[in-house]
Amino acid sequence: MVISTNPIGESTAQFAADVRTGLSKAGQKELPSKYLYDELGSSLFEAITLLPEYGVTRADERLLQRHARDIVRRIPDQTMVSELGSGSGRKTRWILNALGERGAFRYQYYPIEISHAALALCETALSDIEGVSILGVEREYLDGLSDVAALRPPGMHLFVLFLGSTIGNFDDGADARFLSDVRSRLTAGDSLLLGTDLIKPREVMIEAYDDPQGVTAAFNLNLLGRINRELDAQFNLRMFEHLALFNESTSSIEMHLRSRRAQQVRVSGEVVNFEAGETIWTETSRKYTPKAIEQLAQASGFRIDGQWIDREWPFANTLLVAV
Repeated sequence: MVISTNPIGESTAQFAADVRTGLSKAGQKELPSKYLYDELGSSLFEAITLLPEYGVTRADERLLQRHARDIVRRIPDQTMVSELGSGSGRKTRWILNALGERGAFRYQYYPIEISHAALALCETALSDIEGVSILGVEREYLDGLSDVAALRPPGMHLFVLFLGSTIGNFDDGADARFLSDVRSRLTAGDSLLLGTDLIKPREVMIEAYDDPQGVTAAFNLNLLGRINRELDAQFNLRMFEHLALFNESTSSIEMHLRSRRAQQVRVSGEVVNFEAGETIWTETSRKYTPKAIEQLAQASGFRIDGQWIDREWPFANTLLVAV
């Protein structure tokens, strides 16, 4: 069941406006990474998580499988659970199972997603968990969290999941601003389980976002295909190539789409000019250190209540408590 949706027309209009703004930006064209995840993009990302070069999802799952009971024992019985960007819900199962095992309370789980297909997949995949009811929220993260917080009865605790290192997709400084916005929707004592990918050797990080099978390239190029399909654009995908690079100054992997030659592309009736080698910046994935996570938490109005780190693929899940 979906309890809140974005009107289709409004969503398409916002997509068109964001594409227009991003492609007309001086100096560096860019597109918001959230638009990578249409139905096809979401399926391609699920394939990426299975690649040997991309260890993020497996590390996240290992931590949740091993430590879910330890994590949830720190959470009060009277708790509502929400997740920012649930995807298929595969990793979330460990947390919900651990909550359901306590048996003292029937938990409401509110996955928040802009992808209707991902919400439907999540609800179907997790519907068998005892002691948990699922109510999907088809909204942007912060709007959806506001909707969920408004449903909170007196005395109810809110436990928010933000897994998979999605926080790293924000530009430098924007991660703290986003977490501060999350904190503003919580009350003191509420919890946030935050996933963060950690710094590792440069070549390992690059290959995770530029796999030899070309799945990540297809995922990135699909954004141009989506613009063609939904906004009547005329991108020739063969005239662009996927590019992944590491930005030392921000400790971030950046994904770009690079124009193979000088060209003009019509998008929603307007002409966009590209020089040979010019790129569209489509995604940032910042890599953290444990110290940087601590600083991020403090800057956003949280304290750290627990942290679990995977050593096979350096990755952290950190339980933050709103202060």
